[in-house]
Amino acid sequence: MTTRSTDRSTDRTVDATQELAAFLRTRRERLDPHDLGLPARRRSRRTPGLRREEVAELAGVSVDYVVRLEQGRGLRPSVDVLAALSRALRLTPDERAYLFDLSRQRRPDDADEPATTAAPTLARLVGDLSPLPAMVLNHRYDILAWNREMAGLLVDFAALPPSQRNSMWMCLMHPRTRELYVDRERVVREGVAHLRAAWAAHPGDRALSDLIVEFSTHDEQFARMWAERDVKVKGRGRKVMRHPEAGEIAVDFEVLTPIQDLDQRVVIYRPADDDSRSAMARLPVR
Repeated sequence: MTTRSTDRSTDRTVDATQELAAFLRTRRERLDPHDLGLPARRRSRRTPGLRREEVAELAGVSVDYVVRLEQGRGLRPSVDVLAALSRALRLTPDERAYLFDLSRQRRPDDADEPATTAAPTLARLVGDLSPLPAMVLNHRYDILAWNREMAGLLVDFAALPPSQRNSMWMCLMHPRTRELYVDRERVVREGVAHLRAAWAAHPGDRALSDLIVEFSTHDEQFARMWAERDVKVKGRGRKVMRHPEAGEIAVDFEVLTPIQDLDQRVVIYRPADDDSRSAMARLPVR
């Protein structure tokens, strides 16, 4: 006969307000005022870490606001306040994400600038994934790293200027890849829906905004689909391509987002059938 544990601690759900209060207190108390360059007159203290007034000054909020937060008095800080507290308390990226989650706020981008180069481990990973075509993208669809199979399937990325190493730009503008996809309209529609989601999530990304203006100006199909306001991030699916040298190839794609590099995505193509596997073996090496 089994018995249920009477320990209620395992049954408790998170009280976000109280956990937020406790988290802010512990982060404040762990900081050394000396490390933050605070004046010597402020270093005579009985309690460890920073005082609440020091956190308030560093974050640009009132002392009373910090007191109420640490007392769990039902406040819901804004995104700007959370960002200021994160800086004041020197939170790590994981701690910052935890603070935003507790406050039920959508996190802004952790990086000041979107990724423009692949993380070295991801660049090595796409090489290790050979003979499967693989590449690393950021949220703008910029191609940051690739292996030779992906270059053979799509285009010689190394021969393109960096501004054109963007999978959406190639689908819309590049003379070869414009004609590559059998169901081109669906591929473009999915790309537009992804870019609209990325545009909302990264409102300060001027390069992304400039890309959208360029696409809307030079491609009627993109402009029409953008105006429909479809939003969807597609992490897997199938594409069929007519490769000029290897013939028709159907690929199943998977998009993976690394926990440590959330703005980078590893895209992996796998042949969808035996004929496609044979065709991929005929791809040129670039």
